[in-house]
Amino acid sequence: MSLPSRSLLDRDILKLRENLLQMTSMVDTAIDQAMIALSTQNSQLAQEVIAGDAEINRLRHEVEDTVYTTLATQFPAARDLRTTIAAIHLAVELERMGDHASGIASLALRMVGEPEIDDLHKLPKMAKRARQMMAESIQAFLDRDVERARNLIKRDNKLDKHYNKLFRETLSEMTSETSAQRATFLLWAGHNLERIGDRATNIAERVIFLVTGEFVENIDEPDDLTE
Repeated sequence: MSLPSRSLLDRDILKLRENLLQMTSMVDTAIDQAMIALSTQNSQLAQEVIAGDAEINRLRHEVEDTVYTTLATQFPAARDLRTTIAAIHLAVELERMGDHASGIASLALRMVGEPEIDDLHKLPKMAKRARQMMAESIQAFLDRDVERARNLIKRDNKLDKHYNKLFRETLSEMTSETSAQRATFLLWAGHNLERIGDRATNIAERVIFLVTGEFVENIDEPDDLTE
């Protein structure tokens, strides 16, 4: 590959990295704001999260366009090819995480006018863990860090266990039609957070394949719920 072509390819890969980082930041903010809207019944904030999802979607398509242009004009090979293709998979996962944040915001809108929420149960911990997993999965990609990716996969079951505990706690509250509806909405919010963790795990699995060529599945190991 000539030096000018190498320079163009490096430029394209840098653009992909920047767009993925921007998507990650936007999704992280969307999750945080959606959870605030849910806990405070802030309809304006919830609507802002939902409206902001369009920009996340736009960035996903920009990543795809950059990848297709790079493949057609720069003919990347080996490591560059795997990195370029992986960017599409990561953009899709991040876009879906944005959808889950928007889903929580939509639930917040549906809960406006409901009795004030006294306890979100495991939702704040789930949101914190989901955001951490997303950030770590993207950092593993940027650093090509297989060990970080493997550790993230092993920890995914903790988020699943938080959701299972949320299910048990909210189920016990379904003593009237009103509380049953509120509990159902909280369960749906928990499910969205659990799915964000799953998508972060998908990214970690992609990182391992990118670096080693190895296909891995989620590793389910015993864990506690002390964190």
